[in-house]
Amino acid sequence: MKEPILVSALANGAKRVPMSLAFALALMLMHLNAAAQGVNLGTATNFAVLAGSTITSTGPTVINGGDVGVSSSAGIAGFPPATISSPYTTHLGDAVALQAQSDLTTAYHTAAGLAPTGILTGQGLGGLTLTPGVYLFAGSAQLTGTLTLNDQGNPDALFVFQIGSTLTTATGSSVETINDPSSPGTRVFWQVGSSATLGTDTAFEGNILALASITLDADATNLDGRVMAMDGAVTLDINSITAPPAEVIGGSGSGGGSAPDTESTLLLLGSGLTALFAIGRRVSVLLR
Repeated sequence: MKEPILVSALANGAKRVPMSLAFALALMLMHLNAAAQGVNLGTATNFAVLAGSTITSTGPTVINGGDVGVSSSAGIAGFPPATISSPYTTHLGDAVALQAQSDLTTAYHTAAGLAPTGILTGQGLGGLTLTPGVYLFAGSAQLTGTLTLNDQGNPDALFVFQIGSTLTTATGSSVETINDPSSPGTRVFWQVGSSATLGTDTAFEGNILALASITLDADATNLDGRVMAMDGAVTLDINSITAPPAEVIGGSGSGGGSAPDTESTLLLLGSGLTALFAIGRRVSVLLR
């Protein structure tokens, strides 16, 4: 009497296997698809500095690799002594700046909406070595010392830092990329819930997307990336800002980045789960 019961149980279990596998695959695909989207800056990739209200430089800041723009008509001050390397220029409340701010807003919310792969709330960034991923700070983030970003040999490695309130760096701090830093700061995004302040002599990498204001302190604060404030002002003082080429970010000018090995991972997951799905069906047929 026990054998028919066992066969029936196995048959019912086998029938459920394909459904369970399909559900698991759907969840994995959704997670990987969110990571693969990266952060697309759109036309904002053409800017090295972008602000919602004003941009002011109180010293001979040097800006390379992108335009300087404000979406309002409030103005840009301190140029000169600050300089913008040719062929880049300024945009003051024009259609180009407005579109860039719109794309920045989209990128900001995209970055904020990615699923975190690591929680760093309450930790200092100094002394950490991180691999590609999405890192969450529920509150503020502080960098004192050196943060190392390990690309692991992947030129498309993506780092996203989701910061609930402020981002602050101490004097002499730095962000460094290792293992294939083909274009420093290209696929590093700092989504800041309020304001960001980079301290004196900071060497920083990444695209800062701040909801409010951004301040770069004096004495050659170097930044490989972009400085972008959605609503507030950007304040500069004897800084060096070098935006990576727009066409490099995400490839083909997409303005984003991709999670490492996403396509390969999807292929392996798809192949493996398809095989398990087939096995489940075969077991179900044999037990009928």
